[in-house]
Amino acid sequence: MKLIIGLGNPGKKYEKTRHNMGFMVIDLLSDISKIDVDKEVFHGLLGRGKIFDEDVLLFKPTTFMNLSGLAVSEIVNYFKIDLDDVIIIFDDMALVPGQIRLRKNGSSGGHKGMQNIIESLNSEEIQRIRIGIGEPGEYDTVDYVLGKPLKDEQPLIEEAIKATVDALKVALTKDFDYAMNKFN
Repeated sequence: MKLIIGLGNPGKKYEKTRHNMGFMVIDLLSDISKIDVDKEVFHGLLGRGKIFDEDVLLFKPTTFMNLSGLAVSEIVNYFKIDLDDVIIIFDDMALVPGQIRLRKNGSSGGHKGMQNIIESLNSEEIQRIRIGIGEPGEYDTVDYVLGKPLKDEQPLIEEAIKATVDALKVALTKDFDYAMNKFN
């Protein structure tokens, strides 16, 4: 079974913000695959179904970004999911808006949600897809990530969300290495 986790912050206030790229990917993947992500468990919202004959869990932690590790560790431990079967999706300021980057492991790169997951699972060996939101420039970092993309960034972000769903499909039908080679 594969576990695909999109990071974000719960609530209407944070919908469509830069920090909710992971939630947006899960929402699109949920729509396409007809998997309802609406069961409130493990400090998050869960959906279960099949994508390309692969058993898949789609998950959106509702602990707020910086405490994502609590929810992620609960679901990983409950279902006894091997870390090789987990993919985390989140925003990244180090990438330009619209760019995606797949990695099999590594540090959090300063992303507090991913850092909390690494600490909770006691491993950096976690597959992830980062979606570029760009640097804050003159904006405060917190205000920037919790703000909505600018009008000219929006089409780039939408394309990145679609590209991430495409990368996930490739990772499920082939493998994560193949997806990395195709999308990086």
